[in-house]
Amino acid sequence: MVTDIEGDTYGEDESKGGMWALEQKIDQPMDEEAGRLKNMYREKKFSTILLLRLAFQSLGVVYGDLGTSPLYVFYNTFPKQIDDTEDIVGALSLIIYSLTLIPLIKYVFIVCRANDNGQGGTFALYSLLCRHAKVNTIPNQHKTDEELTTYSRNTIHEKSFAAKTKRWLEGHTFKKNALLLLVLVGTCNAIGDGILTPAISVLSASGGIKIDHPEMSDDVVILVSVVILLGLFSLQHYGVDKVAWLFAPIVLLWFLFIGAIGIFNIIKYDSGVLRAFSPVHIFHYFKRRGKNGWISLGGIMLSITGTEALFADLAHFPLSAIQLAFTVVVFPCLLLAYCGQASYLMYNKQHVHDAFYASIPDGVYWPMFVIATLAAIVASQATISATFSIIKQANALGCFPRVKVIHTSSKFLGQIYIPDINWILMVLCIIVTAGFKEQSQIGNAYGTAVVIVMLATTFLMILIMLLVWRCHWILVFIFAALSLIIECTYFSAVLFKVNQGGWVPLVIASVCLFIMYIWHYGTVKRYEFEMHSKISMAWILGLGPSLGLVRVPGIGLVYTELASGVPHIFSHFITNLPAIHSVVVFVCVKYLPVYTVPEDERFLVKRIGPKNFHMFRCVARYGYKDLHRKDDEFEKKLFDNLFTFVRLESMMEGGSDSDEYSLYGQQTQGSRDFLLRDNTNNNNTFSSVVDLTVSSCDSIVPANVINSGMSSGQVSSHTEIDEMEFLTNCKDTGVVHIMGNTIVRARRDSPFYKKLSIDYVYAFLRKMCREHSVIFNVPHESLLNVGQVFYV
Repeated sequence: MVTDIEGDTYGEDESKGGMWALEQKIDQPMDEEAGRLKNMYREKKFSTILLLRLAFQSLGVVYGDLGTSPLYVFYNTFPKQIDDTEDIVGALSLIIYSLTLIPLIKYVFIVCRANDNGQGGTFALYSLLCRHAKVNTIPNQHKTDEELTTYSRNTIHEKSFAAKTKRWLEGHTFKKNALLLLVLVGTCNAIGDGILTPAISVLSASGGIKIDHPEMSDDVVILVSVVILLGLFSLQHYGVDKVAWLFAPIVLLWFLFIGAIGIFNIIKYDSGVLRAFSPVHIFHYFKRRGKNGWISLGGIMLSITGTEALFADLAHFPLSAIQLAFTVVVFPCLLLAYCGQASYLMYNKQHVHDAFYASIPDGVYWPMFVIATLAAIVASQATISATFSIIKQANALGCFPRVKVIHTSSKFLGQIYIPDINWILMVLCIIVTAGFKEQSQIGNAYGTAVVIVMLATTFLMILIMLLVWRCHWILVFIFAALSLIIECTYFSAVLFKVNQGGWVPLVIASVCLFIMYIWHYGTVKRYEFEMHSKISMAWILGLGPSLGLVRVPGIGLVYTELASGVPHIFSHFITNLPAIHSVVVFVCVKYLPVYTVPEDERFLVKRIGPKNFHMFRCVARYGYKDLHRKDDEFEKKLFDNLFTFVRLESMMEGGSDSDEYSLYGQQTQGSRDFLLRDNTNNNNTFSSVVDLTVSSCDSIVPANVINSGMSSGQVSSHTEIDEMEFLTNCKDTGVVHIMGNTIVRARRDSPFYKKLSIDYVYAFLRKMCREHSVIFNVPHESLLNVGQVFYV
């Protein structure tokens, strides 16, 4: 039975009439069904018990990084000594209001709402913008992509401020590149977090050994930290699925312990620190300390590290569960922990270097040490997993070389492992830990990376509020002003510590940015060359059904990045080898600015030219979270959709008195009635989205048909039977995967920087990355590489 029929509504104003009215009547219940399907991908309402369970589980995944900040905040705020105990109250007041304004108000209740169907992070924000404005630097989107279930966007009125913002963004290529650069800057610093978080968390937790053994040297602490890090990174390939159930109890115990110890210290030492809830102490703090107080903001900044990871890890849980966990458990326990440490330091300011462990009562010291070490490992694991996810998303957007991605869980698709990135992270993390040796220097580096990510998120949020939410400009101005004042203040403070370790994330981010931008630049240039050098359909049609060649038995799958037109690789192939397979399928794999493409909507199939040419196009669409798995059976699914297309094409012709379908989805009443029949006698079941464009023009603007159970024996012609038999015989004869082994070179008259970028850096990255044949698991014996040189 046909479950959904959709047509492209572009240009419908010119074609309204009786048929249009009939289509509206038919499509109305279908639109309602489509709306219900789209709501499946949005946040659902949960029962109270389920919401509490999800909030509990979110502690281990989302809040490990933010929760371990009490290990090192006061030490990095006062790296030398505390001159006046009132400075402790001032620093505590800064911590309280930093936690309130940034994690609680800005992120948990504002930024986290700007999610892409539950996905968070800078790439999710960028994908939202790409759907609402044409800012994608690789223009491979088509109007049919907007019909996807997960392709949700709001309508923008032409005279609105959002429309003006949209036109301003789309007005110049420079603005699109600047937006992409902003996303990459935030992404690269987030990758730096994946190096610095394990280093500072594990080193701070391991430092507790010296409290009980003060004679122990720092080298022993560093050695213990390095051993823990080696074990952590070495076990990544096993995945965290089997031990993930432990994360939430560990982090919950951690929060309960630090909260209880905070209450104990407040009662035992000095409850007067609670006056820090008055913001007036912030003013007195800066007045007393002057420039040193300003610089100390780099240490205060560490109290909100992990906030950016909170947004990036949003995909694992509903927003309501994350908000509940933060407001009920995380926020109050962190406040109690910092107040307890401040209360202890009021009478023991000489212990500022080890304030966390020194403030723990003797009876619970060793249990707390074990929990702190486990919590540091959980926090490190969260950032490592987030880094893997970021690299995967960057690869999908064409901003990172292709790398090997391994699934570590059969239950959860998002749990992945990237071997090359894992070992690079491990080496850099150990170098940072052993090289700096001091928490303060690593803390300076960590704060620099975090504040840059926050600034990038703020700028993206301004565009989201204007384009997606369509907020009034006054509300946008208030949000931008408050966020930028706070974050730029922190940024100015960490700049003072660039020479004290703050240079590390800048170097890491610069290297990552260089690699990602060069790769994207080369990818865009190669795509532009293919677009400009594609073959016209008139030339193909002029060759005749044989294409002027010997058509040998079999099916040739020609891989291309073009979703329309015949690629240059095809003419290059037939020029040098005057023979081609009986059936030619141009396969385009493209990524869209959506987090996932449902499996039954992944493929678009259409015919190129008349039937006797036996040429087709298949577009496989993926979201930035979708992965190519070894058991995906890509080739089998491709042929299933191709055969379904041939059946449906014949059925549509059988039910219609016209052999051409309008680009605007205007099918005849006969074809409509036929597709709406309930075909119960079905022997072969297919589920796919196919493009029923049977005209010779090469554009994919289909009437999307989702077929679930049509019998090939009903209303089928001899032509269909003959073509199905022909395709089956060709498939049995053999399938050859034809891929371009492209070498990209800069033109001779290109400037020096372009020659350096394309001829050396991009060429080196191309040699180091994985081939498409490996990603799609193409058998070596059926692979045919076509070499060609592109001068860009």
